[in-house]
Amino acid sequence: MKILLLISFIFFFISNIFIFLSFIISKKTNLDREKCSPFECGFDPKSLPRIPFSLHFFLITVIFLIFDVEIALIFPIISTFSLSNIIIWFKTSSFFIMMLLIGLYHEWNQKMLNWTY
Repeated sequence: MKILLLISFIFFFISNIFIFLSFIISKKTNLDREKCSPFECGFDPKSLPRIPFSLHFFLITVIFLIFDVEIALIFPIISTFSLSNIIIWFKTSSFFIMMLLIGLYHEWNQKMLNWTY
């Protein structure tokens, strides 16, 4: 048990020495002006590299993805129509669709579906 602990300690110590030596020997510089600036044919950029981000566009994109996933969840409901009990199928599918409609109404009520305010 002591030999195993000693061997693992030696391997840990040797690996840390190699990692430390690789950081010392490497010629990588993190704060180089040319690496931090965007590539634009050798010229200085005329505009800021970070353009303003439209949060409303992002929210509409997220809503689209949510409804896209919901459509992917509706397809198996349609295919299980012939395999299950009609009453249970109707209750579960209507519950799922009602949840989707309530979510759509909430987004519409919060005016998230309008492109401009």
